[in-house]
Amino acid sequence: MKAARTYPDPPAIPLGDEAGEYAGALDLMLTDAALGTHRRFLPGASTARFVGALARRPRRVASRVSGLAVEYARIAAGSSSIAPSTRDRRFADPAWTQNPLLRRSVQAYLATTTLVEGLVQDVPLEWQDRERISFLASNLLQAVSPSNNPLISPVAWKAMIDSGGVSTVRGLRNLLGDLARAPRVPTMVPPDAYEVGSDLALTPGSVVLRTPMFELIQYQPQTETVYSTPLVIVPPTINKFYIMDIAPQRSLIEYFVSQGVQVFLMSWRNPDARHSKWGLDTYARAVLKALDTTRTITETDSAHLLGACSGGILSALVAAHLADGGRQDQLASLTLMVTLLDQTRAGATGALADDNAAKAAIAASRARGYLDGKQLAELFAWLRPSDLVWNYWVNNYLQGRTPPAFDILYWNADTTRMPSKLHRDFLSLAMANALTRPGGATLLGTEIDLGQVQLDSYVVAGSADHICPWRNCYASTQLLGGKSRFILSTNGHIASLVNPPGNKKSSYQVAEDTPASADDWAAAASTTAGSWWPDYIRWLGERSGEKVPAPESPGGRQFQVLGDAPGSYVLDH
Repeated sequence: MKAARTYPDPPAIPLGDEAGEYAGALDLMLTDAALGTHRRFLPGASTARFVGALARRPRRVASRVSGLAVEYARIAAGSSSIAPSTRDRRFADPAWTQNPLLRRSVQAYLATTTLVEGLVQDVPLEWQDRERISFLASNLLQAVSPSNNPLISPVAWKAMIDSGGVSTVRGLRNLLGDLARAPRVPTMVPPDAYEVGSDLALTPGSVVLRTPMFELIQYQPQTETVYSTPLVIVPPTINKFYIMDIAPQRSLIEYFVSQGVQVFLMSWRNPDARHSKWGLDTYARAVLKALDTTRTITETDSAHLLGACSGGILSALVAAHLADGGRQDQLASLTLMVTLLDQTRAGATGALADDNAAKAAIAASRARGYLDGKQLAELFAWLRPSDLVWNYWVNNYLQGRTPPAFDILYWNADTTRMPSKLHRDFLSLAMANALTRPGGATLLGTEIDLGQVQLDSYVVAGSADHICPWRNCYASTQLLGGKSRFILSTNGHIASLVNPPGNKKSSYQVAEDTPASADDWAAAASTTAGSWWPDYIRWLGERSGEKVPAPESPGGRQFQVLGDAPGSYVLDH
């Protein structure tokens, strides 16, 4: 097995322009989701170490404070040259620069922000402490922005004047409504903006298997011939599958079937307290059942297995289980999308967890029987507060508006629950980084060794993914035993996947080899404009055998059609 690598501190990831890049949820490191995000805003050991380190550098602190005092004096005199970036949407209204008082408030805020960020950078901290302090500082700085202040916000005053005060009433009503229900963050999309099956998840297909845990959807072929080897998709276990079938012309599934791929997809049931005992073994049995059913329906010996996020972790575990039992030939390839197998310094989400918090989180979800997805939605909103909290604070509350419809954010708000046992199993894997060493984890009685997975693998990561940092995703190429093709797509956790051909802003990087170092791979990689989807279809087609006539009807003798896609489980709330 290729040796795992410990990576240097990842660089800061700049915020993107699309809120959709920050939608989605990692089904790992779920401590804050179970215990409450408010914990991260309270002083802790990391804060104490940061303050202590500052106290040992009085000259540096004094220098920055005196510099701030000088800048404050310039601001008061009207001679300061500080100005917000033209890309900073918070201060886009001309009043922020044309009104003397508002201009000074923005300049004072920006000067203070520079001081705080400078102090955080001045202090040498361990990686985890730095991530935690940066998280706290970022959230506090975002919160105190003048743009969030209803007393001085020009857009709030204009909305109130234009509406005769109605915007203020609407804003207060919106605020009270959001505070009354989880997640307690501003509504990002109207709850009635879309309907699954009517507006979203429209690719034609049929439910050919229903178990207490999942429905298996067989999608209708759109070509006269299809690749003989089918593809089985394992979506995340905390979100609904239709992010992969979000809308026509942007649907990953629609694209696959249009290219002659036989697609089968697992739609997970939304569990509740009755299903608290469903753990990794239970979910693995479900994947094996889906694979067996797919191979029976298509009368093939093997199938491709594709997993996304936590579904990718589950898929890798199943592949290792099959390899250990001498049944690897049941799989034709393994595809992992935005999946963390190696948790080494896995960005902010990794830094915000610790052993004691993890134990408390496991106990909290065990008492309830499940982890509520709404708690995850709140946590990840605060990971990117500018785009996912304060942007909607201004729109919904200060201006009294309804947020615009955005299908990806609708999907993100359409949360599901996670059984407490699965929550425990995922946290245990992550905290021990168990998949990076042979025998570190077990599944269905098998000691897991990812190096035994001698399959060709296709690994996709997002260059601006704050949930699954791309270097950690790259590490999968070193843990798996077969030949890997690594794709680094532009955008974040979700936008890197919902990335159809024709998107002029998109590109991806790829190299023929996958050396031990992610940075060595990046140095050798070339950039291709457009979506990675066509590249994947070429790769998959080379491993899918000959094309055969498309099946005339879904299912078969053993598996009758139970209903149309998107099925019934996806509609459960």
